[in-house]
Amino acid sequence: MRDVARLAGVSHQTVSRVLNGHASVSDSTRERVELAIAQLGYRRNVSARALITKRTNTLGVVSVSAQQYGPASTLSAISHAARQAGYFVSVVALDVVDRSSMRAAIDHLMAAAVDGVVVIAPVRAAVEAVAGLPGPVPLVMVEAQDGEQSVPGIDQAGGARAATRHLLELGHSTVVHIRGPLDWFEADARANGWLSELTAARAPVPQVLVGDWSSRSGYEAGRRILEQPHVTAVFAANDQMALGVLHALDEAGRSVPGDISVVGFDDLPESEFFHPPLTTVRQDFAEVGRRCITEIIARIDGTCPSPTGLIDPELIVRSSTAAPR
Repeated sequence: MRDVARLAGVSHQTVSRVLNGHASVSDSTRERVELAIAQLGYRRNVSARALITKRTNTLGVVSVSAQQYGPASTLSAISHAARQAGYFVSVVALDVVDRSSMRAAIDHLMAAAVDGVVVIAPVRAAVEAVAGLPGPVPLVMVEAQDGEQSVPGIDQAGGARAATRHLLELGHSTVVHIRGPLDWFEADARANGWLSELTAARAPVPQVLVGDWSSRSGYEAGRRILEQPHVTAVFAANDQMALGVLHALDEAGRSVPGDISVVGFDDLPESEFFHPPLTTVRQDFAEVGRRCITEIIARIDGTCPSPTGLIDPELIVRSSTAAPR
C-alpha cells in the first residue's frame, strides 16, 4: 500500500480510503491511485486485513433446492446484493436436507471464517435442520416461515389471491388450483391465498391437485382437468406446471384461453414466449436479495434494520386468460 501511495503521490491513508470506497476522495486523486494500483499489480492481503478488522467480508450461503427457479433466483439476487455491499459469497448447495447435512454445511462455512450465514430455506426440513444449531456467527433464513431468524420475503398468498381474483373478475365461476409440493412453504402460502380468494368471493372450492413444480406434473394435472368438462380456469402454482397444463390442453385440442384460461406464478424469462404467452405473477427477487443482505449485515454490525413487511408481487396479464365463453 505504501508503494502505491509513493507512486500516486498520496498518503497510504488515502490509498486505504480509495480501496474502501470512501466518498471523501476526489475523482482526480482516486484515478491516480487506481492507476498506480494497476501499474504495480497491487492486491489487498485479505488475510492480513481480517486479522486487523476481525472480518473477512465474506458471507456464507446454504442453498436448499437450488435447482428450482425460486431458490436459484433468490441465490442470484443475494449474491448480487452482497457484491454491491462489498462482500464476497461462499455457497454450499444441498440436494438432501437433514440436520447432519445442514450442520456439515454450516461447519464448512465457519471453517472459511465467514462473517454471517444466509440459509435459503423454502422447505420445512431446512428450518427444522437449522433449529437449535449453535450460532457462532449471525444467521438468517429467507423463503422460510416467520421467526426471529427469518427475513420477510414476497407475499406469496397475496400473489395467489391476485391471480385467483383476476380469473374470477373475468367471469369464471371458480378456479382449479395445481399446488406445489406439500413440504414447501411457498406452495402452502399460494394454496392458502387461492382458497382465501375463492372463500371471499363465495365461489365453489374445487379439489386441489398436487404437483412437484415440474412441467411433467403440470401435464399430468392437465390430463386430469380434461376429465372435468366444466373447468374454465386454472391457477398453477408455478410457470413450469402451467407449461405442462398448456401442453396437455393443446394435445387434446382445447383452446387457451378460449376453452380454459391458465395463470402461472414466477414469471419465468420464457413465460412471455409460451403459446399463448402466460399470465403469471412476477416476484421481485432483487428486492429479496437486498433485504436479506441488509438484514445479515445489520446483525453482523450488532444493529437492527428498520422493520419491513412482505414484498408485493405483480400480476402480469398476457393472453392465456380471457372471459369464459
